[in-house]
Amino acid sequence: MDKFMDNPWFLRLIALFLAVTLFFSVKSEEQSNRNTANDVFELIQDVPVEVYYDTENLVVTGAPEMVNMTIEGPPNIVQTTKLLKDFTLKLDLQNLTLGEHTVRIQVENVSDKLDVRLDPATVHITIEEKVTQTFRVDPEMNTRLLAEGFEVRNMDVQPSTIEVTGAKSVINAISFVKVSATGDNNLNKSFEQKARVRVLDRDLNKLSVLMEPEEVTVKVEIKEYSRDIPVKLSRKGKPADGVTIESITAEDKFIRVFGTKNVIDGLKEIPVEVDLSKVSTSGIVEVDVQNPEGASKTTPSKVKVKVKTSSEST
Repeated sequence: MDKFMDNPWFLRLIALFLAVTLFFSVKSEEQSNRNTANDVFELIQDVPVEVYYDTENLVVTGAPEMVNMTIEGPPNIVQTTKLLKDFTLKLDLQNLTLGEHTVRIQVENVSDKLDVRLDPATVHITIEEKVTQTFRVDPEMNTRLLAEGFEVRNMDVQPSTIEVTGAKSVINAISFVKVSATGDNNLNKSFEQKARVRVLDRDLNKLSVLMEPEEVTVKVEIKEYSRDIPVKLSRKGKPADGVTIESITAEDKFIRVFGTKNVIDGLKEIPVEVDLSKVSTSGIVEVDVQNPEGASKTTPSKVKVKVKTSSEST
């Protein structure tokens, strides 16, 4: 063996082999460097991400609808890939359990000669049970839109309830289901409109859920502000000779008075004067009601007063 290794021809063959190996190694590295130097990269923005899971029974949060994608490689392959966009980005969650997971976005149908980078490349998602629950819709309205002296008497919603579907934790966080009626300033008559329902948590943050229906009809009854005020009868004038007024009694005990809230709420009674000089016998008389200062109208505008008299014998 030692004699064989001492043979000059053996040493020459070994040297030749090493030289050839080194030559091809250098050539390969140079070729690789030349290819890398010619590579280009392109940014493809807003690439859709397909998410696969049991949509009938589960809700996934945290999965992006789109991501940005950078591709790098030979110019012709980069340009073709960008133009055709025949690749697919997907999140396959079908075999994952309920709870939180960190998942890498998969890239399919892209040339292996391309270097692909995604932003983000991995996402943190939560898989939860899908829940549907019925909620009452509560109407609301900014009363500053009302004309002076008017108020909202009633608000009605049709349908009065909706079905809300979402992740179990989100459904449990629902505190308010509201619909807002709105309009121009100085509203002074009833109206109805369609409006979108809002589902909120206790901090009034809007929650991401599905609603059926998403819109409801709101009917708003607007009336001029009014209150029933007690009638206070008073007498004026003198009855005819020989007529004595035994009693006067108002058949209408209250008068509804319309106007601004501060005016109406300040009224304690409505004075009504009965002119005794026009009374000759017992019966019912009608007496005009004078509008209190600041009020727009009264209902009724006349009060029926029952008068009881007695006559002196001559």
